Amino acid sequence: MIYKCKAFPRAALVGNPSDGYFGKTIAFVFNNYCASVELYESPELDLLPSLRDHNTFANMDELCRDISLYGYYGGIRLLKAAIKKFHEYLEVNHIGIENKNFTVRYRSDIPNRLGLAGSSAIITAAIRAMCLFYDVKIEPQHLANLVLAVERDELGIPAGLQDRVAQAYNTPVYMDFDREYMEKHGFGRYTPIKISSDCKLYIAYRTDLAEGSEVLHSRLRDDFEAGKPEVLDAMQEWGELSVKVRELLENGDYGSIGKYLNRNFDLRCKVCGGAVSAKNRQMVELARSTGASAKFTGSGGAIIGTYEDEKMLGKLRSKLKKHGIEVVIPRIVERMEEAYEIC
Repeated sequence: MIYKCKAFPRAALVGNPSDGYFGKTIAFVFNNYCASVELYESPELDLLPSLRDHNTFANMDELCRDISLYGYYGGIRLLKAAIKKFHEYLEVNHIGIENKNFTVRYRSDIPNRLGLAGSSAIITAAIRAMCLFYDVKIEPQHLANLVLAVERDELGIPAGLQDRVAQAYNTPVYMDFDREYMEKHGFGRYTPIKISSDCKLYIAYRTDLAEGSEVLHSRLRDDFEAGKPEVLDAMQEWGELSVKVRELLENGDYGSIGKYLNRNFDLRCKVCGGAVSAKNRQMVELARSTGASAKFTGSGGAIIGTYEDEKMLGKLRSKLKKHGIEVVIPRIVERMEEAYEIC
């Protein structure tokens, strides 16, 4: 029997990057792309490499291109870390499993290192597959914590819970990371919500801006822990933006959402300064010049926004295409069933 599990890229609609700083956010996953993991029983535990794990190149140009797309490390380290933390989770929670091994391999077509949570998608899919294989149940809020521990504690990647929560719940989620609640329960208040197709959203990305999220988060963490007033004020405002956008979604007032998304990005530029590159700013400015709203989906490289109608969408596609920027309409995932397949 082959267990095949999926996880999807995450788009932060509003509130980011306050998720790692006791703020509030709204995020969702979309199935235009996915990371998938296949797992089946075998005599030994075997991790099979994917395309991004090869070490043979035609020339130095190809090697450099590969590094720009995937960094210096492929996906095998993600699988190894996921297996290790899954094993530790079983031990800590005194969960017994059948003594059997597996072979695992992964695939992903999620645009890499562009703030779409491609790494956590691979980890989430891997843990889902191991849960099926060993008949282990992990609730979404705990799965999100486990995936974060893989990246943050095992691999040393600074990150927040938002991406992992959206991928664990597999539906749009309003997240309140209230400090007191999190310190008591170990996770935030997560409320699945509905994002109607009438809320006209687009996502755009370019592949020449690949940069790990650790770049921005490391700088922001230092400022937050130092208690810089402008950073603390920004965290508060990002949370307030999330509350307002949730109200607009619930009331069907989709046309008013764009200005709050714009403010989310403008505030980020004010606080993060040099951490927002000129090309990232240009992508947002190009989108806004068509009348659309625009902000980062994560930490840069990809943006999300609203558009008014098909005419504006056509103008947006045309203008961004001239600069090598791809525009997609996200197919928002709303069902957990989309994450599982048993062959």
